[in-house]
Amino acid sequence: MSNDSQNHSDNHEDIKSKTIVGLTEKVVIKGNNSKSKELIARVDSGATKSSIDITLASELELGPVIDSKLIRSAHGTKLRPVVEVNVVIKGKRFQARFTIADRNHMRYPVLIGQNILKQGFLIDPTRRADKPMPLKK
Repeated sequence: MSNDSQNHSDNHEDIKSKTIVGLTEKVVIKGNNSKSKELIARVDSGATKSSIDITLASELELGPVIDSKLIRSAHGTKLRPVVEVNVVIKGKRFQARFTIADRNHMRYPVLIGQNILKQGFLIDPTRRADKPMPLKK
């Protein structure tokens, strides 16, 4: 077997082990007060870090703040607090770091970034949790 076909085979196996998510996805955020909330999150491969709305973080009593990160966005550069969050996506449960931001002017209170996507997810841009799947012709 040539190197190219071996690499192709390895890539194929690697892809089969990934979980496919859409541009928006249902997630469950688990708080420190035994509250949890299911909501639709925006999946963004261009964002290095995941982000959660400050109001939602407060409601679920997320914390403590374990770090702060300088984040560049369309709204400028800001220092944001970072918390560890228990999150469930497509039945996979794990802890991830989220920056806390004021997202109340945005459609989605949670943004899933590369730090979570690198844990075994692939994005299918034809899928959305908040829109019906188009009928196949």
